[in-house]
Amino acid sequence: MSALNSENCSFQYQLHQTHQLLDGNCLLLLIILGKILLNILTLGMTRKNTHQNFLEYFCISLAFTDLLLLVNVSIISYFRDFVLLGIRFTKYHICLFIQIISFTYGFLHYPVFLIACIDYYLNFSKATKLPFKCQKVCYFFTIILIWISVLTYVLGDPAIYQSLKAQNVYSHQCPFYIGAQSYWLSFSMVTILLMGFIISWSEVITLVQAVRITSYMNETILYFPFSSHSYTVNSKKTLLPKLIICFLGTWLPFVLLQVIILLLEVQIPAYIEMNIPWLYFVNSFLIATMFWFNCHKLNFRDMALPVDPFVNWKCCFIPLILHNFEQIEKPISVIIC
Repeated sequence: MSALNSENCSFQYQLHQTHQLLDGNCLLLLIILGKILLNILTLGMTRKNTHQNFLEYFCISLAFTDLLLLVNVSIISYFRDFVLLGIRFTKYHICLFIQIISFTYGFLHYPVFLIACIDYYLNFSKATKLPFKCQKVCYFFTIILIWISVLTYVLGDPAIYQSLKAQNVYSHQCPFYIGAQSYWLSFSMVTILLMGFIISWSEVITLVQAVRITSYMNETILYFPFSSHSYTVNSKKTLLPKLIICFLGTWLPFVLLQVIILLLEVQIPAYIEMNIPWLYFVNSFLIATMFWFNCHKLNFRDMALPVDPFVNWKCCFIPLILHNFEQIEKPISVIIC
């Protein structure tokens, strides 16, 4: 009787453990599917007539990687235990794949940010102007090199290897890597935004109070009047409040979300943290930063610089006369949301 009771307890424990794994796998599938839908929605909301840059192509590669991860996890979840090319795949490989992806995504933030900075620096300085096809090929091989380098580092790092090896021993647990790179990038950008707002808070408030919302040429626009003789872009002090308004006009909800995450110290798995909305947020921040540092070189009337898929920076500074529009006689600056 005691032997039977022991076998029953063991069987019930294994059954309970299997149910836990199945529930966890279903939750992972839902999370990855939700992330892919968010990727599609974000890519669909971008302006189509924008100049392609490094981050644009990297976003596409990230969306493809997420889709590939969903397909792999779905196949393993459906078949549960099968052999492919002499390798046996079980439901525990789902956790292994997610862990490898989490480590890879977690280490991608710094190199992607650095290369995006170099890309915008070269575009703004116009030091080297490659043909469009050559630039496209350069972006493609750079992205492939980044993915291979980071994945090689993850699979070859002894500490990460020991972490993945421990997963085989304690297979009922599946801890995910919480990256520090995205935390410090978010902290730095929020801090810079806060400092910029504090420095120019009076100018920002004055411009915000003058803002109006209307529709012009089938687009929703924010506009605020200014005198034509005050139109200058060669002053960093004058440009800063306009950049802040343009940036926060689009990304304020995302900035508030970053502040909440930082204050509450929310731990988000790295495979969720690296997402396309985050990359476009970084993209807008880098463009605003480059505009501010190179304000003396800007010529918005003849500008052929990288264009933000979400924020129309060029329209923030070009004076535009709207005839018969609420009988406004002064030129106005337009911010297209």
